[in-house]
Amino acid sequence: MAVPDDDVRRAAALRERLHHHAHCYYVLDDPQIPDAEYDKLFQELQALEARHPQLRTPDSPTQRVGGAPLDAFAKVRHRVPMLSIRTETDIEASGARNFDARVRRELGLAEEAPPIDYVAELKFDGLALNLRYEAGVLVQAATRGDGEVGEDVTQNIRTIGQIPLRLADGAPPVLEVRGEVYMRRDDFERLNARQREKIAAGARGEKTFVNPRNAAAGAVRQLDPQVTRQRPLSFFAYGWGEVTPVEQGGPAWRTHFEALQALRGWGLPVSDRVVQAHGADDLVAYHQAIGRERDGLPFDIDGVVYKVDSLTLQRQLGFVTREPRWAVAHKFPAQEQVTTVESIDIFVGRTGKLTPVARLKPVFVGGVTVTNATLHNEDEARRKDVRVGDAVIVRRAGDVIPEVVAVVAEQRTHAAPAFEMPRHCPVCGSQAVREEGEVDWRCSGGLYCGAQRKQALLHFAQRRAMDIEGLGEKLVDQLVDAGVIRVLPDLYRLGLSQLIALERMGDKSAQNLLAGLEASKSTTLPRFLFALGIRHVGEATARDLARHFGTLDRVMQASTDDLLAVPDVGPVVAESIHTFFAQPHNREVVEQLRACGVHWAESEPAPQAALPLAGITVVLTGTLPTLSREEAKGLLEAAGAKVAGSVSKKTGYVVAGTEAGGKLDRARELSIPILDEEGLKSLLAQGAP
Repeated sequence: MAVPDDDVRRAAALRERLHHHAHCYYVLDDPQIPDAEYDKLFQELQALEARHPQLRTPDSPTQRVGGAPLDAFAKVRHRVPMLSIRTETDIEASGARNFDARVRRELGLAEEAPPIDYVAELKFDGLALNLRYEAGVLVQAATRGDGEVGEDVTQNIRTIGQIPLRLADGAPPVLEVRGEVYMRRDDFERLNARQREKIAAGARGEKTFVNPRNAAAGAVRQLDPQVTRQRPLSFFAYGWGEVTPVEQGGPAWRTHFEALQALRGWGLPVSDRVVQAHGADDLVAYHQAIGRERDGLPFDIDGVVYKVDSLTLQRQLGFVTREPRWAVAHKFPAQEQVTTVESIDIFVGRTGKLTPVARLKPVFVGGVTVTNATLHNEDEARRKDVRVGDAVIVRRAGDVIPEVVAVVAEQRTHAAPAFEMPRHCPVCGSQAVREEGEVDWRCSGGLYCGAQRKQALLHFAQRRAMDIEGLGEKLVDQLVDAGVIRVLPDLYRLGLSQLIALERMGDKSAQNLLAGLEASKSTTLPRFLFALGIRHVGEATARDLARHFGTLDRVMQASTDDLLAVPDVGPVVAESIHTFFAQPHNREVVEQLRACGVHWAESEPAPQAALPLAGITVVLTGTLPTLSREEAKGLLEAAGAKVAGSVSKKTGYVVAGTEAGGKLDRARELSIPILDEEGLKSLLAQGAP
């Protein structure tokens, strides 16, 4: 049955438009229509081809969906071998000069001869591919294989949006494009996140991937194109194989760079990091610049590649043992290596977080010798199933902390037990707790734990807590490192002679600190509770606790149910407070602080309903004439109000001073009452209406 002319023309127009928009989206990263509009055009073409199968061409965008699974890949003999290139063993920038010197020597150039022009490009960490186009249409895609014979992966490659199924006008009758299939880092992370969800849901046969290269290579070599289609793959072109000769209508390229620009013009993605370099100095500069940018690139590379730009000089230089003399791969330090786990220790951070750390047989990776690698947390250590004695892949990129990427499972020959996170802090022995919804275990001995000592001291001394004048970070480091301070009460046992003995500590500074310590002994219960550094207990919660219970002893003796009766205290906060005071170490520190003279006024619990501004939310903005922001906030919270940082429909009042900004505008939009400082004082005196 003949196809109506209108349908023929419409199908051709749809293919043209879809090819154009796919190129804009995948190659130029500049989409010109919404996804929904693209889908609408695509579905229209699908419907036309379904009605008239004769309209379905090999380059139709509908052919990207992949065909039926294969039993095995057919073999493809490359018409032009896909040869490897030499690797420069000197990973420093001087390796670029080594290559330039070899090229000049091979060409017989005198020292005073002009510099050679090169092309410098990235060395992608992916899978090499050969794409064959005939009459501008993709007819075959093959892997490198052994360089002579590869595997036919055409169906799978059709699913990669960046690879055009048809080239733009002007392409030669036959063109083989050489390039790299890779996976972007963000796509890799999303893929692994989906895999983890499947594993958590109980799916069998699923796994996470070690790195983007393995994920990309595995996707290309899937026997089922539908699986490949679900993996987010990308492509960069960097060379060519068979091309129609000039005398038969092929391109008359003179330089390598010119050829790459031609490939880009025909619709193929070529990296924008390809540059022309003039002599060795430019190669060195390129190597150093890309080295600095390496960790910020959206994809993995393991080096750069230099090629003589002139195709005439390339032919003159020729090959040696199947490697071109005119090109070299100049690598950076490897970011992944295999080594052995010698033990798994627990590191306790300044805030009490427990992190499992693999102690490794020393290995050179990422430019340094690595002996430790983080396992992040218990869930990650179990998911990767890292055990003592395992061979593991370790990754270090730039200044990122080294991590164990995966276990080399086939090398496990022992029966070491699976990792278990200890339930007590390895530093102080306090109970380790893991709150609901969190992945990290934490030490609950904040006041006692040696690992948290500096952090606990700095928090205790800050202005909004005990306000100890003169006790800053450098002095805390000195006191702790010298062993003068082991627990918080040691602060109040300091003597003048101990302080003067410290480096850069004069008599006057020592006396000022002792005076500050003495002054801090007289405080308030809310400040003291906040100063203890209980997880989730900020200033507002400390005030609520002091107001609700009246005395420290009642807070310390409160059950979780008692704590839940405090306004704005939920199950997580209640459990954190109860666990803190359940630790004998913490209770002992509190008693020692009292014995050192730290004191505050206590009272009977104040009924919440008795507070004049209970349940009222107030927002402060701008500068008030006489009250600081902290003073105004303190007065409001003492009256039972909640001081919020943003204006909403639930806001009761906005207190505005000079230079008030968007919060004031928002209050006017919502018709929320606006007060100045006098209005605030009146509100505090009279209470809410």
